[in-house]
Amino acid sequence: MDDQNLDPQDTPAPAPAAPDAPPADALQKERDDLYDRLLRKTAEFDNFRKRVERDRKEMIEWAAADVISDLLTVVDDFDRALAADAPPEAQPFKAGLELIQRQLADLLKKRGVSPVDALGADFDPHLHQAVAYEEVAGAREGEVVGVMAKGYKLGDRLLRPALVKVAKAS
Repeated sequence: MDDQNLDPQDTPAPAPAAPDAPPADALQKERDDLYDRLLRKTAEFDNFRKRVERDRKEMIEWAAADVISDLLTVVDDFDRALAADAPPEAQPFKAGLELIQRQLADLLKKRGVSPVDALGADFDPHLHQAVAYEEVAGAREGEVVGVMAKGYKLGDRLLRPALVKVAKAS
């Protein structure tokens, strides 16, 4: 049957609303309120999930930084051992130490640890810890003229400042 052939009087009238049913606009408002609450709860859950993920990554970074900081004392010991003069008969042992030192350096690099460049740089209290001041000819005031211990960063985060000697004005 075609809709065009229908007589407007033949179409059934809408059924009257039940006496205790809420009006249509009240239902629409309730639906909109529930939809709004659903959107807000979804957004809250999404933010919570992101915060938990960020906190988890941060906790892993802190744990790694703690272990790496402990490992840096071993790296320093290798640096000092290799800087010492060795008799010719100790050269094979020194070569072994150099191999271990390279492996440690590669491991640290792989984990995102990098040394702080200090020698010749301007003193930066965020990266360096001054342990001595010295008058040095040809050096500008505030220039790092000696490094007692290397500083290290994990990504952008400072693990340990470099212990440095700084030039002062004469």
